[in-house]
Amino acid sequence: MTQDTLMWRVSGGSGDGIDSTSRNYAKALMRSGLNVFTHRHYPSRIRGGHTYVEVRAGPDNVRSRGDGFNFLLCLGDSFARSEKEGAIYGNEEIKPLTEQFDDLNEGGIIVYDTGQLDEEDVAETDLEERAEENNWHVYPMDLRAIAQEHGRAVMRNTAGLGATAALIDQELEAIEELIEENMSGDMRDANLEVLHDAYEEAQSLDMTHDLTIPEGSHDEEQALLTGSDGIAYGALDSGCRFISGYPMTPWTDVFRIMSQKLPKYGGISEQVEDEIASATLALGASHAGVKAMSGSAGGGFALMTEALGLAEMTETPIVYIEAMRAGPSTGMPTKTEQGDLEHVLYSSQGDSNRVVFAPANATEAYEQTRQAFDIAYDYQLPALVLYDQKLEGELRSFPVSFFDQEPNPDLGATLTEEELREAAHDASGKFERFQHSPEGGKEGVSPRSIPGQKGGRFLATGNESAPTGHISEDPVNRKHQMDRRLGKLDSIREELDEGESNQVVHGDENAPLGLLTWGSTQDTVFEAADELDEMGHAVKAMGVSDLMPFPEQEVTEFLESVDECLVVEMNASGQFRGLVQRELGRFGPKLSSLLKYNGEPFEPSEIAEAFEDSIDGDHPTAENVKYLPAAGD
Repeated sequence: MTQDTLMWRVSGGSGDGIDSTSRNYAKALMRSGLNVFTHRHYPSRIRGGHTYVEVRAGPDNVRSRGDGFNFLLCLGDSFARSEKEGAIYGNEEIKPLTEQFDDLNEGGIIVYDTGQLDEEDVAETDLEERAEENNWHVYPMDLRAIAQEHGRAVMRNTAGLGATAALIDQELEAIEELIEENMSGDMRDANLEVLHDAYEEAQSLDMTHDLTIPEGSHDEEQALLTGSDGIAYGALDSGCRFISGYPMTPWTDVFRIMSQKLPKYGGISEQVEDEIASATLALGASHAGVKAMSGSAGGGFALMTEALGLAEMTETPIVYIEAMRAGPSTGMPTKTEQGDLEHVLYSSQGDSNRVVFAPANATEAYEQTRQAFDIAYDYQLPALVLYDQKLEGELRSFPVSFFDQEPNPDLGATLTEEELREAAHDASGKFERFQHSPEGGKEGVSPRSIPGQKGGRFLATGNESAPTGHISEDPVNRKHQMDRRLGKLDSIREELDEGESNQVVHGDENAPLGLLTWGSTQDTVFEAADELDEMGHAVKAMGVSDLMPFPEQEVTEFLESVDECLVVEMNASGQFRGLVQRELGRFGPKLSSLLKYNGEPFEPSEIAEAFEDSIDGDHPTAENVKYLPAAGD
């Protein structure tokens, strides 16, 4: 049994408080000095179903879900719609127990609530046989009865935390503090009594396991954050004061956080009727002179693409957020996938003139959202932040000090009324907003005025336009305007290359074997690289966040330094590998793919084992992944 990492999973039904229980326990572990990472699994069904959250905690940096888990707290599903085996979804009440068996590691612990799970149903499962086979340590407890003794059955979650703490020799102080912070009066007192009673009852059990809570400490204050937190706080610190949106999983969390926080800063949040209104309303707000954003999941983003093209043509700065989930169409709304890369890069008609970032974790989400606003408003184009359901929901501990950065309210290349008096105007007095060869400032950026400024009047339409905004189909003008707009991407790439890189390389710089990935899969790939190193393979890995404009120089240097490279991503068609080969085709024979698209994120061992198979000349055939060999293999 691994002693330096706790991998705890709580399972039950949607509505049983699984998410809040896991969040509180993760916070208690963090306050105890451990580093924490969570993984959330929940169904798309309105009326609920089996759900679980996994909490991984250890003294060292924890950046990914683990390989399986070693402690199961099973509460059963009190909202189960059917207990019949012949029902569409089977016996839902027992699923929070049986559907965990394949992932529970050898030597693991199971605590299940006999007050919720019928012992006859449990007896009909293969729990006893599998427990003996895998050396599982099973501790049935009537958590519901402990809770009901002091009030309501819903407090069996608290009883479960008490039992967990007793079984892994964990002090109750951090859990007690959270109960006292979040509750008051009789509810607080009842939960504390339930916690202590369950703790004492679990301590009296005949314990046969050797798993204990790891010990750790923090040098500075920590916070638990998701990727959604990182995006929202990055937007606020960038000076964003307007957001419009329509709820759609998994984008909704960013919209919710921004809607809660914006009034404190004098900002505005608008929930509208659909994503078309959302995208255009934010674009209008930006045109009017405020930093603005909108977003959606992939299906909603499909409706936003006309506004995206309008932003490109009118050179209106805007930040759009695209949250990927398993598609196409409605797909699996609460499951993760990286299937929208091509959708985001190539949506809207004509030649694209946009910037796309794909952060890997909450700190990158914060930094790259700020970068998206800076570039959008400096270069007057749309910037997109692309993330997924995995990054949206996973909690991870980070030092609070990281987020103590100066805000930036600057609107970019806008002119004052005094500057407008000296700016170029045509004979009618209209401001030449779209100059062919603007001087000063960023390359290709023609300064803009804000509506209402004296001397700043111009036209803004979706048509190709002359410098004043009037419609123009003149071929000479068209070429000037297209060259200027597209030239911004070269300038942006130069600026990104001169600054601190968004691409991260992990491992031995002299390693001859490579792993390449993008977005939220990055840190899991890095852990897989560490596992491969322990297996005796010299491997290094690169995570790419800049998707447009593509970081050609950095990826070239990485691929030139390795003999073989496995591209790891969560989609069925190898979209990122396709992008790499489009930009750097000569490296095609070096690239093979490892793909996962069953709705679940990678575990490090899946990547490590598949990579080891591939370098040994075998094609990986694991059930949950697909391997695509290099061209010519």
